[in-house]
Amino acid sequence: MAVAKRKELYEYPVKILLAVTEAIGGNVKIHRWLTKGGYPELAALVSALQADEDAFNWLMQHGYNHYAAFCNAIDDDPKAIEWMVRHKFQFLILLVDAVEAKPASIEWLKSHKFHIFIIMTKKILKMKQDQLVSYADYHKIHF
Repeated sequence: MAVAKRKELYEYPVKILLAVTEAIGGNVKIHRWLTKGGYPELAALVSALQADEDAFNWLMQHGYNHYAAFCNAIDDDPKAIEWMVRHKFQFLILLVDAVEAKPASIEWLKSHKFHIFIIMTKKILKMKQDQLVSYADYHKIHF
C-alpha cells in the first residue's frame, strides 16, 4: 500500500498560512486553534521550528517527514537538505533559502505572488535569531 503524499505548504488556504505565521510569531491562541481546528501537522511544524522534540517526533510518526526535514534544514542540517532534494521538496528548499534571505528565493516568491511565505520566512528568521540570543544569555539555564 502506497503512502499518500502529504500536503505541501503552498497547498493550504492563505488564511491557514496566515495562522501558521502568527503562531510562529508566538500567538499561543492561534497555535491552539491550529491543533484543535484540524491542522495538527501545522501546529507540530510551528512547535518543531521552536525546537520541540515531541512535535518533531510527531511529524515523523505521522508522515510529515518533509516538515521535520524543513525544521532541521532551517537549523543548517545538510542531511535534511539532501533528503528534501532526494524526495523533491523543492518548495521547502526554496523556503529555507528565503529564511536565509537569499535574494533569488525571495524574488521567486514575489514573482509567484507567494507573499505570505515572505512574511512567514521573516518570522522564522526572527524566531531563530531570538533563540540564538536566548541561548547566548548565560543568565538562563539551558539543558
